[in-house]
Amino acid sequence: VELKESGGGLVQPGGSLRLSCSASRDIFSMRAMGWYRQAPGNQREMVAHIINDGSTSYSGSVKGRFTISRDSAKNMLWLQMNDLKPEDTAVYFCNANWVGAEFWGQGTQVTVSS
Repeated sequence: VELKESGGGLVQPGGSLRLSCSASRDIFSMRAMGWYRQAPGNQREMVAHIINDGSTSYSGSVKGRFTISRDSAKNMLWLQMNDLKPEDTAVYFCNANWVGAEFWGQGTQVTVSS
């Protein structure tokens, strides 16, 4: 499975960004997909997660601000990020679990700064 993220960039605090992830396979064949992030010096952490039945989960730090969604017709996964904070600055990665294996995109940088 090839995953490719886009949509990162520089945004001021309080702003919004929408990250996109295109998948090379039917996303409904994935057991789960998600967005993770990694800031310098930190471990990679789960941000938002969606499983095959459409159930979603979020980390506590982004709940209420970020929304994960998908479109099976386009094989796309999105992460809508609102009310961004400087602590959201990180490289964001798209993840897919397919037939028991984990796949990752190359990441897209999100920087929240005034």
